[in-house]
Amino acid sequence: MDVLTISLWVITGTAFIISLMKNKQQTLNSMKIARGMMKNMIGDIIAILFLIGLILTFIPPETIKGVLGQSNLFLSTVVSALVGSVTLIPAFVAFPLVGSFVDVGASIVPAVAFLTTLTMVGVVTFPLEKQEFGLKFAATRNILSFVFAVLIALTMGVVM
Repeated sequence: MDVLTISLWVITGTAFIISLMKNKQQTLNSMKIARGMMKNMIGDIIAILFLIGLILTFIPPETIKGVLGQSNLFLSTVVSALVGSVTLIPAFVAFPLVGSFVDVGASIVPAVAFLTTLTMVGVVTFPLEKQEFGLKFAATRNILSFVFAVLIALTMGVVM
């Protein structure tokens, strides 16, 4: 384990002990509530793991590395941003998926482009957005979101 992980465990353990000393009953009630929330989420977590495994089975790591790697950063960033714009998956699935892509060799810039456009741009939801907010607003929001998503990805490439 790295220093950050150990630090977080120590801080969490200390805060838990302080909470127990301050109000044991309330702390135990909170733990019961958290356990219930975890029971509700466990199905989603298992589904995420299976989905990521399925995607990585159909798309071999060599392909991910070749398409999203360092070979042509500009092209892979644009393609990732376009795919992210038309993909509709929940963010709690997208984050681990993108993490898996980076783990198998994808460059950070296309990965961030995919993730940011996935959460910010809504090509699939555009008709509903147009109906509710109007064409001008929906188009402007999606175009600006796409541009800023690519800028965020490029900034992350410089920062990381």
